[in-house]
Amino acid sequence: MTPRQRITKTLRGERVDRIPLDIGGTESSGLTGIAYNRLREHLGLPPGRTQIFDTLQQVVKIEDDLRERLGIDTVGLLIEPRRWKPFSLPDGSACEIPEKWSPKKDADGGLVVTDDTGHVTARMPADGFYFEPAYFPLADVKEPMELDAHAAAIESFDWPAFADETLDDIAARARKLYNDTDYAIVANLQFHLLAGGQFLRGYERFMIDLLAEKDLAHALLQRLVAAYKRRAEAYLEKVGGFVQVVLVNDDLGTQNGPMMSLDCYREMIWPYQKELFGFIKSKTDAAILFHSCGAVSEFIPLLLEAGIDALNPVQVTAAGMDTARLKQQFGDRLTFWGGGCDTQHVLRNHTPKQIAAEVRRRISDLAGGGRFIFTQVHNIQPDVPPENIVAMLEAFASGRSYA
Repeated sequence: MTPRQRITKTLRGERVDRIPLDIGGTESSGLTGIAYNRLREHLGLPPGRTQIFDTLQQVVKIEDDLRERLGIDTVGLLIEPRRWKPFSLPDGSACEIPEKWSPKKDADGGLVVTDDTGHVTARMPADGFYFEPAYFPLADVKEPMELDAHAAAIESFDWPAFADETLDDIAARARKLYNDTDYAIVANLQFHLLAGGQFLRGYERFMIDLLAEKDLAHALLQRLVAAYKRRAEAYLEKVGGFVQVVLVNDDLGTQNGPMMSLDCYREMIWPYQKELFGFIKSKTDAAILFHSCGAVSEFIPLLLEAGIDALNPVQVTAAGMDTARLKQQFGDRLTFWGGGCDTQHVLRNHTPKQIAAEVRRRISDLAGGGRFIFTQVHNIQPDVPPENIVAMLEAFASGRSYA
């Protein structure tokens, strides 16, 4: 069975030869640059290009030699720049960043990125490992009618400013991946609705909008969905026949509970997700993979109704995210794309023996009856020893057979 068949059959709930593996097929299931470089060195692989495609999270593209070495079943169809340039990660190791992404030192020794108008859009503190958003272009909007003056910011939101490939460029890469490899191709569309409002308005402002300025929140979400639908139609017209999975995103949960009440979600966010996901499904046969961190179990029935096929990252340490219960409750309808190993505590700090026990537990909870794609919970962080990554993958390899 090819990796592409293994993933697509798993998403349809059909029997496969072994549990599929995703590392790096999405912007939330890969490795940060430092962890990637250390893993390559540990495995005896030569230095790679270490291309940082997600500049905020500092997540790297998986290169073919590592994908083959680890037996990964996926490849991400990412939104990329045409050209890259050399840079250094916080530990001093080498990487490449998009040519149009230009961090500069600030007065405090950190790094900042500015846009064409001089706004600082992202910032990494001197002792940091990631860039944080620093500019919210719609923060001062007071009335729905004012949104029209920000149409360009809404229309372009979620498409990285440094990603200057055309849709034809992306389609050419998709076609090549489809014809020249047998990996399952994951289209990373980077659509956010709740997080979209938070990034455009500011986190606190938009959360207040959802309760106190509902007309403004609805007006913004309507415009975002319209922009996303136009983008999805053009994008999927080019690549929809080549991809097997479409990734969409929205963090709905925190560590300790949902980010909002179920009633607020049902009124303010879900209708727009349902509209957008339904539109995507009308344009492609690809499955929809939905990413949300945190405690999201109570949203799953509505997410299924909205059209998702799989959930990532399955944050096993968040409230209400018990893997055995989730599988029992939703395993006949939902593919769990993640949950394979806790990254907050186990993968960072535990022994290889403890990591293996964690992996066996999650496989036992989630793999029965299929509909499980193994990956760790979210991206592997810079402080994770490469020995621990290998321990996780070795434990997975020894337990991935359905026989």
